[in-house]
Amino acid sequence: MDDQGTTRLDIREQTREVINNIGDILSSMECKLTDIVDVTAFLVNMNDFGGYNEVYAEYFRESQPARTTVAVHQLPHPHLVIEIKATAYKPE
Repeated sequence: MDDQGTTRLDIREQTREVINNIGDILSSMECKLTDIVDVTAFLVNMNDFGGYNEVYAEYFRESQPARTTVAVHQLPHPHLVIEIKATAYKPE
């Protein structure tokens, strides 16, 4: 997002932002990205898979959750190119 609030349609930037947001949510529940066991990514353009995969690999080097990537026609906002659903498990 630039200083005027405009979202860029860059898959790498949006992937980083989404994964960082997931990390923040997990942190608020005393969990971390390594607690993720399953990820489903929704891409508007499958040509973006390479950029998404590149950034994804930066975050999930040690732990490698099960992963599904789905092509979708569109997401709820026209400036979104990716959405990620993650499931985490933290033993008590």
